Amino acid sequence: MPLHFSQDEMTARRQAAQEAMTARGLDGLLMFKQESMYYLTGYDTFGFALFQCLYLGADGEVTLLTRLPDLRQAQQTSDIEDIRIWVDRAGMNPGHDLKDMLESHGCRGKRLGIEMDSYGLTAKSWRLVETALDGFCQLEDASDLVTLLRRIKSPQEIAYHREAAKLADQALEEAVSLTRAGAFEGDILAAMQGAVFRGGGDYAGNEFIIGSGNGALLCRYFTGRRHLEPQDQLTLEFAGAYRRYHAAMMRTLLVGTANDHQKAMYAACLEALAACEAAIKPGQPMGDVFGAYARVMDAHGFRHARLNACGYGMGAVYNPIWVDFPMFYHGNEWLMSESGVFFLHMILMDSEAGQAMSLGHSVLVTADGCEPLSQAPLDLVVK
Repeated sequence: MPLHFSQDEMTARRQAAQEAMTARGLDGLLMFKQESMYYLTGYDTFGFALFQCLYLGADGEVTLLTRLPDLRQAQQTSDIEDIRIWVDRAGMNPGHDLKDMLESHGCRGKRLGIEMDSYGLTAKSWRLVETALDGFCQLEDASDLVTLLRRIKSPQEIAYHREAAKLADQALEEAVSLTRAGAFEGDILAAMQGAVFRGGGDYAGNEFIIGSGNGALLCRYFTGRRHLEPQDQLTLEFAGAYRRYHAAMMRTLLVGTANDHQKAMYAACLEALAACEAAIKPGQPMGDVFGAYARVMDAHGFRHARLNACGYGMGAVYNPIWVDFPMFYHGNEWLMSESGVFFLHMILMDSEAGQAMSLGHSVLVTADGCEPLSQAPLDLVVK
């Protein structure tokens, strides 16, 4: 049995996937997204970095094709009973093993969905699959089938998101306590990640992002650590992760004093966050939230410093990135739904002034709005 969900919930998830397949006229689904495998079976691994595929038939049959190192991983973390191994050897082509697996399920001539938009299906692997299955069955891109099911969180999933948010709050507390002139970025990172691990959490879907000085204007991890100066800025983007479920946060902390420009940037971020939260309502388009962000930032004179997106979905995701579907950007007509979880990030990067400011946390969509999952204060931190 899966370790983290009841068998009833896992069964209901697979039934929903089967119904979605039937609605699309599909006889089965070939999954290469680790998120899909975890969601439908509990299977938890980074083995997707090498070739593996989970098959779910419209009739409910489930089979995993993977490598030998993941045999026991699947046995102990999932409810998959039919596990088949492709063997590492010279001239190996797991596409043929996949064809043999599908043949055993009577898939010849059938219409199968496949997750094309996946880190687990590289261009090289796709060529192997495409060649092996040519003339054997019909393949249709169904990358979104399980993704759409994953958007709406169950009560247990929401509980895991709440635990992740607690861990993010604790990580922020560690960062604030250590941030001061002379502090080493590596010590801050170690304390933040340690807080998550001590709380029973997981590695996040991507590295914790940290940057000070000019690096505070970056929103990607980069290698090389430095010590904070007497007058400095420190941008942190990180996430608590619990049972693979994420709750991301973002802050820019200041060392020394806050000048008027930084105070104005913070005021814009705080107002934009409130405006975005007010725009989150079930049945409303995602673009409304970005519109709120853009209006506030532009009204404060920061059009040149804002981004073209202000957040995205949260869920149980794997490396290399914790970004989940869907995203807040201009004109996105996707409708928000109750029990969705999103990360809102208010980011300003003023290259001309050489200054950054960010503020963000994760929220749960409720029946009539949203609820911040984080309990951390939104005050401007100056150390």
